[in-house]
Amino acid sequence: MHKKHLVLKEVLKKILIPFVAFSFVASCNSPYVSKKRGYFNIELPVHAYRKFDVKDFPFSFEYPIYAEIVKDSSYFDVSPESPYWINIDFTQFHSKIFLSYKSVGGTSIYKIKRADGSYSDSNAINIYDKLVNDAYTLTNKNNVVSNSISDSLFKTDNGIGGVFFKVGGNAATAKQFFLTDTSRHFLRGALYFDVAPNVDSLKPIQDFIQIDINHMLQTFKWKNQ
Repeated sequence: MHKKHLVLKEVLKKILIPFVAFSFVASCNSPYVSKKRGYFNIELPVHAYRKFDVKDFPFSFEYPIYAEIVKDSSYFDVSPESPYWINIDFTQFHSKIFLSYKSVGGTSIYKIKRADGSYSDSNAINIYDKLVNDAYTLTNKNNVVSNSISDSLFKTDNGIGGVFFKVGGNAATAKQFFLTDTSRHFLRGALYFDVAPNVDSLKPIQDFIQIDINHMLQTFKWKNQ
């Protein structure tokens, strides 16, 4: 019985060794097939909205029920100069829309650059042309990483006018806009993500939030006009 086991072992050795060797050579010579890069699947909620209409605020609009309105305590590491600066916070997407309001003809604190390169605060009147130029300047700061910047005029069904900016490439913010009646009110908005910008991975979320931005703009109203 022991002799039969030895014979069977030798037979299997003669069969398996060439087979394993052939399989190794075949795998080495087979062409490499690259796999496409994938991203995690993101569960997107159903679009639904509620109204933001707070007493003493100079504007109202509708925003998503899966977002939260947060009073801005810091704006680019600077204390907000107006109580009407707020964020629409999309916690699940690690993103937010910064909304900053200024009254045309009112006063705001502006940063003045000194000769030594430092900055000082200075009160100045909010001139309409300067507010528009500042909005374009802030958008064009993305030129370093963007591959395109386009702007388009719009007017909503409520008669609200403004400019929408689309920034291409891996910019910190691909969606920016401002709303104004040119005489009393000026509001600027910008969508930011709390993650490293990647145009491919963020596109589904940007497209989703774009629908919310469109709804916000269409339902936006100035008060006391």
